[in-house]
Amino acid sequence: MRGKPQGIEPNAIKETIETDPDAQWVFVVDQLNTHKSESLVLLVATLCGLIDIDLGVKGKSGILKNMETRKAILCNPEHRIRFIYTPKHASWLNQVEIWFSILVRRRLTRLSVKSTAELKETVLEFIGYFNRTMAKPFKWTYRGRALQA
Repeated sequence: MRGKPQGIEPNAIKETIETDPDAQWVFVVDQLNTHKSESLVLLVATLCGLIDIDLGVKGKSGILKNMETRKAILCNPEHRIRFIYTPKHASWLNQVEIWFSILVRRRLTRLSVKSTAELKETVLEFIGYFNRTMAKPFKWTYRGRALQA
């Protein structure tokens, strides 16, 4: 994909958490660098009330220093909002991304709806259609070898 990297937008996480602000939240994500961003750490620190800790400076010190230090706070099981990172090269754990890609390409691209209810109905209709006519196991082709340069 070209252009801006795709990943977790802190606003989407915030909106999700706002649906149940006092709940425990666990997000399962891959190792994409945007899933360990400074803005995500700042959001989680704010929503978890971690105001007493010094987060440091991105690229220089503390929790914000690099992706590994940011990842450590984001996956801390003591926080009510945390992230679990799937292993690298574990695309079989992301089979749902293949399905979402099909949904987007076959039904949502260039779709115009007037309400979230209409969007929900459209998606549910596609799920029924997909299950009746297209559903089959995804063929896994990765053999565990490093990609050739």
